[in-house]
Amino acid sequence: MKKLIALVGALVVATGANAAGDAEAGKGKAAACASCHGQNGIATAPIYPNLAGQNEQYLVSAIKAYKNKERSGGQSAVMYPMVGGLSDQDIQDLAAYFSSLPANGG
Repeated sequence: MKKLIALVGALVVATGANAAGDAEAGKGKAAACASCHGQNGIATAPIYPNLAGQNEQYLVSAIKAYKNKERSGGQSAVMYPMVGGLSDQDIQDLAAYFSSLPANGG
């Protein structure tokens, strides 16, 4: 049983499932996002989504999908270069930051 627990723990670490975002670090990384998604995570135009208060895991998934060019349509052509250079930690931090903002823009 101990071996099974150790194996599961190793798999969780290896897959990054326990990676946590740092909202304060994300705030510093979000400057490039503000021109479309707003300083407070509320979009500057109706064609852009609000990020404030969004589910953290959803944001991680969405950003990774843009990075891997698995999303198309809409503003995806704009997003590809914006997220292309982000590390997994950058993505976690940005998701933590935007999810920590009040959904109404506070």
